[in-house]
Amino acid sequence: MALKSFIQVHPNSHFPIQNLPYGVFRPQPHALPRPGVAIGDYVLDLSEIAKAGLFTGPSLNTSDCFLQPTLNKFLAMGRPAWKEARATLQKLLSSSEPMLRDNANLRQKSLVPMNKVEMVLPVAIGDYTDFFASMYHARNCGTIFVGPQNAIPPNWFHLPIAYHGRASSVVISGTDIIRPRGQGHPKGNSPPYFGPSQKLDFELEMAAVVGPGNELGKPIDVNEAADHIFGLVLMNDWSARDIQAWEYIPLGPFLGKSFGTTVSPWIVTLDALEPFAADAPKQDPKPLPYLAEKISKNYDIALEVQIKPAGQKDSSVVTRSNFKNLYWTLTQQLAHHTINGCNLRPGDLLGTGTISGPEQDSLGCLLELTWNGQKPLSLNGTARRFLEDGDEVTFIGCCKGDGYNVGFGTCTGKILPAP
Repeated sequence: MALKSFIQVHPNSHFPIQNLPYGVFRPQPHALPRPGVAIGDYVLDLSEIAKAGLFTGPSLNTSDCFLQPTLNKFLAMGRPAWKEARATLQKLLSSSEPMLRDNANLRQKSLVPMNKVEMVLPVAIGDYTDFFASMYHARNCGTIFVGPQNAIPPNWFHLPIAYHGRASSVVISGTDIIRPRGQGHPKGNSPPYFGPSQKLDFELEMAAVVGPGNELGKPIDVNEAADHIFGLVLMNDWSARDIQAWEYIPLGPFLGKSFGTTVSPWIVTLDALEPFAADAPKQDPKPLPYLAEKISKNYDIALEVQIKPAGQKDSSVVTRSNFKNLYWTLTQQLAHHTINGCNLRPGDLLGTGTISGPEQDSLGCLLELTWNGQKPLSLNGTARRFLEDGDEVTFIGCCKGDGYNVGFGTCTGKILPAP
């Protein structure tokens, strides 16, 4: 019999008892942030559950990890603590368990309507790395910029390429994004263009949230890497394509990326995603031994991008992709990140790079969808080559189970004019 909660959960909800993603929220304005899990249309306040003494397992019974303003301390405790918390919460919220169900006072204190809370960043992000793990995205970008003959550089099939992003400008879903200013390619003998970006784009990504890190100088084995990944969020790595194109040689992205990166508020754990594990693509050539996995897997997460143009009431779906479209797995990305001895820390964010698929409607950014602006999209009759001021972009991610969903909610941001 399928696990059910005493809390009524709509069949289409992203947050049934099979999910229980973690976030950090304020129950009312100016209240201290505290950890919670999503269940249906409610947030379960884990600080209240902890103060009530309901975490009784060996890892959590004396821990104050749920009395913190971020999840970092809980993430650092590792998989035994995560599994213990999940088992405790699924039992507490189940329809057959009276402990919380029949305690009206504790229910009133610990269950907060989701539409009343303010979500904040769930972790303190010390470092943020962005990978380039979709072959389809790599091929399309290469074709646009250097031509089809050498679209994918030879190193791409041997290592998960990445650059170091800017953690300070990672923001929670719903935060407005101010159009960046910067330099662009000069025309003819003119000086470089300077002003608001004219090619502002979204990038459909997901990101792994790191749990226990590693000591400096001690790499993480690829077959143990999953124990260092707490879960996943949706991520929009906003990109100013004109700024990026002018600046990226020879050191890679800088101001074309660092102005803003949006993440969804709920971290869906790898345990919740396990029923949706899927075989990763066959890698040819075979990866070097430190990247060779005994079990190589992705997850079947359906992804969608909607754009609501400025002044319009309705959104248009512009992309439907899937996490399965990644060539390099999360665990390969993490293992490669540490192979030189680099130390990861709890709360670090590892973006996947744009998740494009093989079909036209599965491309993960406007650069690809409009072929660098040459083929404008029609959004309910409104043409778009790149994002305009007032446009709102929404990502949705969801796994479809047998009678339930395991979802990520949404990741949204609206473009405001440059100052």
